[in-house]
Amino acid sequence: MFQKRIFPIFVYLNSKQWATVMLFVFIWGVSTLGYWKKYEWNPSSMVNFGYEFALQNQAETPKKAVLFKGEKGDLGSGYDGQIFYYFSRPLSEFNLNWPKGFDESYRAPRIGYPLLIAIFGFFGKPTAIFGMYFWNIVLTLVSYFYLRKLLNEDTKPYAILYLISPFALGSYYVLVSDTVMVSILVIAYYYYVKENYIPFILLSSLAILTKEPALFLLFPLGLTSVFRKDWKRILVVGSVLIIPVCWHLYLAYRFPNWRPGRLTDFILPFEGLISYMESIWASLATGNHWKDLARLFSRFPLVVLFFLGLFLPFTGQLKKGWEFRISFLLIMFMVGTAGYYHFWSVYENVSRMFTLSIPVLLLLVNEDKTVHKKEYILLTLFILVLFLVKVVLISKQLGYQIGIVGF
Repeated sequence: MFQKRIFPIFVYLNSKQWATVMLFVFIWGVSTLGYWKKYEWNPSSMVNFGYEFALQNQAETPKKAVLFKGEKGDLGSGYDGQIFYYFSRPLSEFNLNWPKGFDESYRAPRIGYPLLIAIFGFFGKPTAIFGMYFWNIVLTLVSYFYLRKLLNEDTKPYAILYLISPFALGSYYVLVSDTVMVSILVIAYYYYVKENYIPFILLSSLAILTKEPALFLLFPLGLTSVFRKDWKRILVVGSVLIIPVCWHLYLAYRFPNWRPGRLTDFILPFEGLISYMESIWASLATGNHWKDLARLFSRFPLVVLFFLGLFLPFTGQLKKGWEFRISFLLIMFMVGTAGYYHFWSVYENVSRMFTLSIPVLLLLVNEDKTVHKKEYILLTLFILVLFLVKVVLISKQLGYQIGIVGF
C-alpha cells in the first residue's frame, strides 16, 4: 500500500513544490477557519484567553478578545497560548514583569516564543496576536525548505510529512511554542551541518529558550562530537547552553521560589498511559455519548504511535545515524513519562510532544534507508486525517464572551 499509493504521492508533491505549499495552506487554512467559525471569526480565539486570567491582566488583554468561560471546575482558565501572549507584552514594553496568575516556575524559562511575539507587540496588542500566527506559519515554511536542503534525493519526497505533520498543526491550532521550537531547531541544525556556527549557536539557544525538548536533538549532537573527539564541535555545541544558563541564573535571582528541576515533577513513567487506558474502560462501562467517546479515543492512535516509536530506532543498520536514534528515543521517553493530569488527559498536550519526532525521523532515514519507517509514517497520516475530522465535525464550541464586561 505504501509503495504503490502513498509514496508516489510524495514523489509527485516533491516534484511540484507549489502543490506542496498549497496543500499546507489548505490543511492549515481549514483548521484555522474551522476554529474561527465557532467564535465569530475572531482570530484571538486560537490564543485561548481564559476569563480568569484576563481579569487579572486587563490592561494587556485586547478589548475584543474571545474569553473562554471554561467548563465546570476550571474557572475559565483557557489554554497555554495566552501565557506566551501575556509574557510577550512586558517584553514589548522593555520590562520583565511576569504576568499575574501564572506559575513562573516552569513557564518563565520559555522566553523564546514571547520574545518573537514581542517584536510584533511593539505595534499593539492585536499585532501581537498576528505575530503568533506569523511565526508559526512562516517558520514552518522556511524550516521546511531548510530541511529539504539537508536531505538527499531519495529522502526528499518524505519531507512533505514535515510540512503536514498533525503534531505541528496541533501546536499551531492552539498557538503554543512546539512548532516554533522545532522550526528554529531545524534551521539551526542546517547551519551546524554547513559549519556556520554563529547562527547555529544563536538559533539553538533560542530553540532551547522556546522549549526545552530542543535539547533532545542537541544533546546527541554533542555526544557524537565527544565520541569522535571533535573538540571544535564539542565547544560549539556546549556554547548553545551559555544564553539559556544565563537566563536561568536571572530567574533564580528574580523568582526566589523558582528552581530548574521543576520539570522533573512531571516525569511519571507510564502513569499517563496507564491512567488513559483506565479512563477508556471506565467510559465504555458507563456508555458515554459517541462524541465523548470519539474525543477520548482520539488519543489512542498516539498510544500506538508511541510503541512504534520505541521500536523504530532499533531497526535498520544501527551504526548509521545513531545520534538521531538517541534523539528519537529521548522524544519517546518524554511521551512515556508524561503524566495523565497534565498531558494524557488532553489530546493537544500529548500530541504536541511528537512534533520533533518527524524531522528527527527524516534525518535518520536520510542516514539509513533501511529503518522501518512505513508504519510510523502511515499512522502519522492517519492521525492527520483524524485531527481534521476532529476540527470540522467533533470539536465543540466552548462557553465564551467577547471582551471583559465593563472594561
